[in-house]
Amino acid sequence: MKPTPTTGPTAPPAPANPGSGMARAASLIALGNISSRVLGLVRETVIASLFGATGLVSAFRVAQIIPTMLYDLLVGGMVSSALVPVFSEQAEKDKTELWRVSSLLLSLAVIVLAVVVLLIELAAPQVARLMAGGFDDTLLAETTRLIRITTPAVLFLSLSGIVTGLLYALKRFTLPAFTASVFNASIVAVALVGALGFGWGIESLAYGLLLGAFLQVALQLPGLRDARFRFAIDLQHPALRRIVKLGLPVILGLVISQVAIALDRNLASRTGEQSIAWMQYATTIIQFPLGLIAAAISLAILPTLSRQATQSTANGTGLHQFMDTLAAGLRMVLVLIIPATAALFILAEPVVALLFERGQFTPFDTQQTVLALRFYLLGLTFAAVDQPLVFAYYARQNTLTPALVGLLGVGFYLLAALPPTLFRPLQMTDLVLANSVQLTGHALVMLWLVNRVASLRGRRLGQTTFKTVAATAAMSAVLWLSLPLLNQWLPPLNLLFKALHLGVLVLLGASVYFVAAWLLRLPELQTLLQLPARFLPRR
Repeated sequence: MKPTPTTGPTAPPAPANPGSGMARAASLIALGNISSRVLGLVRETVIASLFGATGLVSAFRVAQIIPTMLYDLLVGGMVSSALVPVFSEQAEKDKTELWRVSSLLLSLAVIVLAVVVLLIELAAPQVARLMAGGFDDTLLAETTRLIRITTPAVLFLSLSGIVTGLLYALKRFTLPAFTASVFNASIVAVALVGALGFGWGIESLAYGLLLGAFLQVALQLPGLRDARFRFAIDLQHPALRRIVKLGLPVILGLVISQVAIALDRNLASRTGEQSIAWMQYATTIIQFPLGLIAAAISLAILPTLSRQATQSTANGTGLHQFMDTLAAGLRMVLVLIIPATAALFILAEPVVALLFERGQFTPFDTQQTVLALRFYLLGLTFAAVDQPLVFAYYARQNTLTPALVGLLGVGFYLLAALPPTLFRPLQMTDLVLANSVQLTGHALVMLWLVNRVASLRGRRLGQTTFKTVAATAAMSAVLWLSLPLLNQWLPPLNLLFKALHLGVLVLLGASVYFVAAWLLRLPELQTLLQLPARFLPRR
C-alpha cells in the first residue's frame, strides 16, 4: 500500500545529514525516557522491597497488564501507525481541521472506552482465570480484585495516547516525553504512602497505577493551549475513516499479539506463582535500553519519514532521502544497543542485586531474575532494530505488513515455547527464550521486507555493525576479566558497595567501548559526542 499524495504544501527537503537532523528530537525524547526508565527502576525496586517476588506480585502483574493490553489494542497501536501520520498531514494543511479531527477522535474514545471498562468490571473473574488459570483460588480472587481497580486506567491511558499523537504531529516532544515518568512516580508515591503510612497491601500498587494514568492526561494538556476541542461525533469524516483504515490492520495484528500475551501469562502462571514476578523484573531492566535507545530514535525519525514518504509518492524524489533517514536511525540504534546488550549480559547479577535484592526480595529471587534477564537479552538487539523498521512502514501508511509479520512472530513464539513440553514440564526459561526467538524472527522478516522497498546496501549498516561489534568485544573482554578482580577488591557487601562496584564496572566498560569506537573511527560516535552542544544556548 502506498501513501496517498497530499494536496498541501510540498514536504520540505530533508537535511543533508539525517543523523544530525534527528539528533535533537531523539535526545529530547531520550531525556524523557531516561527519567521514565529511572523511575521505572525505582518503581520496581520499591515493589521488590515491599512485596518481593511473591504470588501477590504476580497477581498485580496480571492486573497491571489488563489496562495496558486494552490500551494497546484500542489506541496504542494506532499512535505511531495512524495518528501521527494523519495528524501530521492535517497540521501541514489546516490547524482548524486538525482540532476538529482530534475532537472527533477524543469524543469517540470516551464513549467506546466507558463501555469497555464496564464490561471488564463485570467479567473480572473470568478475565482473571483466562490470564492466570494456573493460580489457586485465593490468588485468583486477589487477581480479580486488583483487575477491578486497575481497569478504569485504560480510559486515561487511551486519552493520553491520542494527545501524545497530536503533540508529536505538532513536533511538541517535551511533555509527551515525560508522561511515563509521571506514571511511574505515581505508583512509587502511592505504594510508599499506602503501604508504609496506612498499612495497605498490594492494592496500593493498583491505586498508584490508576492515579498515574490520570496524571498522564493532565500533564500533556498545557501543550495544547491553542487547541479548540469540542464534543462531536461524525463517523463519516474522511480523516477518521483514514485513521481507521490505517489502524485496522494494526488492531488485527494486536488482537493476535494480545492473545499471545494472555497465553504467555497463563502458561507462566503454570510454571510457579513467582514466575510472572521474576519475568517482569527482568523485563523492566530490558525495557530501559530499549526505550532509551530504540523508542527514542524511532519516534524522532517518524515525522521526517512520514513527510519523506509523502514526497517520494508525490514527485518520486524522496525515496532515497527516506532510506537515508531510516539507515541513519538504524546505525544509531546499533551503535548504542549492541554494547548495552553485552554489558547487561555480563553484569546481570550485580545489576539485579543492586536494584532489587533487599527487603522481601531474596538472593534466590536474584538468581531467577538474572536467569530470565539473560534469556531476554538474546533478543534485545533484534527488538531494538525492529522498531525503526516497523515505523518505516507506518510512515508509508502501510500498517498491514507489520501486522502480518506480527502474526508470523506469534507463530515463532509458539514453535519455540511448546515443543519442550512434549518431553518435560514447562519451565519459565522456555517462555523467555521463546520471546527472544519471536523478537529475532520478527526483526529479520521486517529487515527483508524493507530491503524489498529499497535496498539498504551502500548506507554503511554493515560497516557500522562490524565496528560496533569489534568495540563491544573489547569492552566485553575487559569486563569479564575485571568482574572477578573487583569482587575481591570491592566486594558488594551492602547497598553502597554494590552501587560503587557496579558504577566502576559501568564506567570502565563505557570508557573502553568509546575508546575502541574512536580508534575504529565510528562516524556515529561523533554525532553522539556533539549532542550536549545542541542543548546549549546559541550566541
